[in-house]
Amino acid sequence: MLKPKFHVMLPQRDFAKTRAIAEAADSLGYHGVGLGDHLFVHRGDMQMPNEPFLECYTTLAAIAALTERVTLTQVVGAISFRSPALLAKMTSTLDNISDGRFELGIGAGWLREEYEAYGYPYPSNAERIDQLDEGLQIIKAMWTQEEPSFHGRHFHIDKAYNFPKPVQKPHPKILIGGSGRKILEVIARHADIVNIAPAVTEGRIDPIRWARFSKDSVKAKAETLRQLAVVAGRPAAAIEISTSSSIFISEKPGEAETTALRAARAMGIPTKEAARNAPGVMWGTPAEIRQEIRSRIDQVGITHFPLYFGSPGGLELFAREVLPEFR
Repeated sequence: MLKPKFHVMLPQRDFAKTRAIAEAADSLGYHGVGLGDHLFVHRGDMQMPNEPFLECYTTLAAIAALTERVTLTQVVGAISFRSPALLAKMTSTLDNISDGRFELGIGAGWLREEYEAYGYPYPSNAERIDQLDEGLQIIKAMWTQEEPSFHGRHFHIDKAYNFPKPVQKPHPKILIGGSGRKILEVIARHADIVNIAPAVTEGRIDPIRWARFSKDSVKAKAETLRQLAVVAGRPAAAIEISTSSSIFISEKPGEAETTALRAARAMGIPTKEAARNAPGVMWGTPAEIRQEIRSRIDQVGITHFPLYFGSPGGLELFAREVLPEFR
């Protein structure tokens, strides 16, 4: 059985804090650190679009030079924001800067508000997913081929020389975010890891759909993906399962629950029972967190855990009391 991997999702408002947490995660033994790829964030009253939000890839380049062990990823990048050829060049460079610690997290993009604000076209979900499929073909070709060329409906390259190649061979791992049927087909062809989250409709998060998304939903999506992987000519278990979670951990029983349930309600998850069943939140003492993670591994098949720490001292407490259980 694969050992679970725990990634610390870094704050993106202030680089000094981003750096401090990345360096702490590096020294505490976490598998990786990650960033989101948004141009600005608007989450109701939680974060306004005029608040600072650091760009993903330039920040990762700085973190790569400041750390030694952690994997560097994005949960997840938007294929629409950078041409696939440029992204291949950027990520090859990041893999060299980090000496082979880069992991490409990518998706079709979804937040219509930032597309329109920055002047990007916002095509249909199906077209953006087609762009993702073509973009991944270009990226992998530029990572591995001497004179890569590709001519598709959305993108083309012609002898797009890309040196130096990534350090990792044959290429860095690819994590793709999504859960709809069409994107699962792309994931089945290209991904090493899938980050499963509720599907997005009309360029925004649907609170009702988010509230109904459960660990059973993840399990069902993972089973569909295994079937699609076989259709794509890959082993059923070729793709590891990831879900992102806000985590609230405390040594005192019950202390983390109030904050966790408040965060769950902000996500659109209305009740304690629904929150317990939701993959996007977990809380409790170290012993309770260990039990919850073990349950997600054994019953749902999750092996990658991007974690948003919401408790003061949670990063250190988790490293001390939870990580050793899963090494």
